[in-house]
Amino acid sequence: MLLRRLIPFLCAFGVLHAEPAKELRVMCWNLHHGVGVDGKLDLERIAAVIREQKPDLVALQEVDNKCRRSEGIDQAAELAKLTGLNGVFGKAMDYDGGQYGQAILSRFPIEDTQVHQLPGDGEPRIAFEAEVKVDGKPLRMITVHLDHQQDPRRLKQAEAVLKALENHHEPMVLAGDFNDVPGSPVLAVFGEPWKALAKQEPVLTCPAEKPAVEIDHILVRGLEAAGPVVVLPEAVASDHRPLAVSIKTAP
Repeated sequence: MLLRRLIPFLCAFGVLHAEPAKELRVMCWNLHHGVGVDGKLDLERIAAVIREQKPDLVALQEVDNKCRRSEGIDQAAELAKLTGLNGVFGKAMDYDGGQYGQAILSRFPIEDTQVHQLPGDGEPRIAFEAEVKVDGKPLRMITVHLDHQQDPRRLKQAEAVLKALENHHEPMVLAGDFNDVPGSPVLAVFGEPWKALAKQEPVLTCPAEKPAVEIDHILVRGLEAAGPVVVLPEAVASDHRPLAVSIKTAP
């Protein structure tokens, strides 16, 4: 009772402080359609890595949807079920009796999605975005997978991603396999107000067994990282290592 009477006075004099900014846990992972470096298709071990991180948002690349090679499973739906998250799939192309593309998992209800076809005459590439609401405020999660063969094609795709998102004003997280390294022209496309989040050592992401390159990245606009991106030491479940980071939201 005494504390209840004192609260207005404590607040007035600044003794009680506002709660710190909330944080979102974000992951990014190229799944290699669920097949690990041991040649085994195993979505449960992928889901176990995701569950351990307790993420709010997950950007996934190289995801199958009812393809013969992956036992006809809708991998986005199955991973959503195994992790307890909401899941959506974005098609890049038809493949092997089904579809191949990217997916987003979210602790929040997913309100809207859009597939952005990217330019290039190689394997079809997309950026896949989903809108969620965090404490009633919109936030966009975008997963991307750029070309792995030609620098000029990859650069045009990065420019197309930037243009596709330029009219959005809400906070955004852009994560994926950019197939390029920090300091490259492709990453340089995403200048202010975008920020590429720094990783803590070790920073290399691919190949998973013995990483040699840093090609998977998480970028934000209108948000700040609560700490560095961590490259998780998962070396078997896919041919890329997953990323995880905590991101600040408005207090």
